[in-house]
Amino acid sequence: MTDESRGMGGAVGPPWSVDVLADLHAGVLSESEAAELWPRVNADPEARAIIEALDATSAELADLSAAPVPPMPADVAARIDAALAQEQQARGASNVVSIDAARKRRNRRAGWGAGFLAAAAAVVAAVVIVTPNASEETPGMADSAPKGVAVDSGQINAAIGKVEGVRDFGPLENEQRLDACLEANGIDPVKQPVGITPGTIDGQEAVFVLYTTGELAQFRFVALAPDCGPDNPGLLKDQLIGR
Repeated sequence: MTDESRGMGGAVGPPWSVDVLADLHAGVLSESEAAELWPRVNADPEARAIIEALDATSAELADLSAAPVPPMPADVAARIDAALAQEQQARGASNVVSIDAARKRRNRRAGWGAGFLAAAAAVVAAVVIVTPNASEETPGMADSAPKGVAVDSGQINAAIGKVEGVRDFGPLENEQRLDACLEANGIDPVKQPVGITPGTIDGQEAVFVLYTTGELAQFRFVALAPDCGPDNPGLLKDQLIGR
């Protein structure tokens, strides 16, 4: 609260600041302060008008949160996906959020009204944003989680969202071994992939490496044998996906 008129001992009175009235309306004042202020505010027409406006705003926000929200236009969603992929490629080896997870979050708040609702709510309430710990797991679920990504060579498109944004060398263990494997297959290891993950392709164990191509919605999908290296290229798949 930034109002300076409260002073010591809660000395406050007309003209009432919006800060004081908002705190009173939100219920963030102590019980003793609220008990002292409510009778004085209720007796002041100007103060009551502000309180009623806050009541109306809260009701409108509640109605908005329950209203159906139109989906985000497809062209806007496509541009967001492209921007996320570009940022992910620029960051290279840094830890970044999976673009597939970002899409899911975007879809959950896909309506245009959602952003405006959040901004409006900040006017009348304190908002705390908590970033979940990525290492947390649901008890009893860790052992049952699938190991790697299962890919059908006839439906590689379906694997993009599962590989993109992941950095897991699997049986290759580290970046040095991956680079040696890529060089053995004539692939420049300097080019940073947007995803690396272990899995299976048509039931065969592999390490998947995903690259952007510079073309919108187009990727290069590479599947490498888990024991590949300078003497064993082990290239299982090298295919362009998308446009």
